Amino acid sequence: MESLHAPWRIEYILGPKPKLDTSLFTHIAQSSDDEANLVIARDRACYALLNRYPYNGGHLMVVPYKEVADLHGLTDEELTDLWKLARRCISALTATMKPDGFNVGINLGKVAGAGIEEHLHVHIVPRWNGDTNFMPVIAGAGVLPQALNEVAAKLRAELAK
Repeated sequence: MESLHAPWRIEYILGPKPKLDTSLFTHIAQSSDDEANLVIARDRACYALLNRYPYNGGHLMVVPYKEVADLHGLTDEELTDLWKLARRCISALTATMKPDGFNVGINLGKVAGAGIEEHLHVHIVPRWNGDTNFMPVIAGAGVLPQALNEVAAKLRAELAK
């Protein structure tokens, strides 16, 4: 049996977990280090970033700057901005990664799978025919064909057009 190495995960596993006064997404929103935070676009009411622990290559999230737990906490304008950036990200992923489809969704509440339940975010996961193979099914692992910083750079360039 071959071993699959994912050395970038050990930093998270062993590293200290930050004690933040706000959600991780608010912390990232207030940071100016977009490259380190894998932020690929910033708009008026929201921003987009790659998921550091993705389900699939190109998995990103669109996050409002306002820290709210559900859609009711956003104004109509903020909702519009959120979905417009989601649409732009889908277009950028289509142009750069050529997926066959997408999973787009929001997990509201811990029971629904929200990892950061206090801060609403939209997941956009590119999918390819045949991308569910033995790795996630049997090994419980995914294989990412490209480093996150490389994917982020390509998406930033596409979104800047």
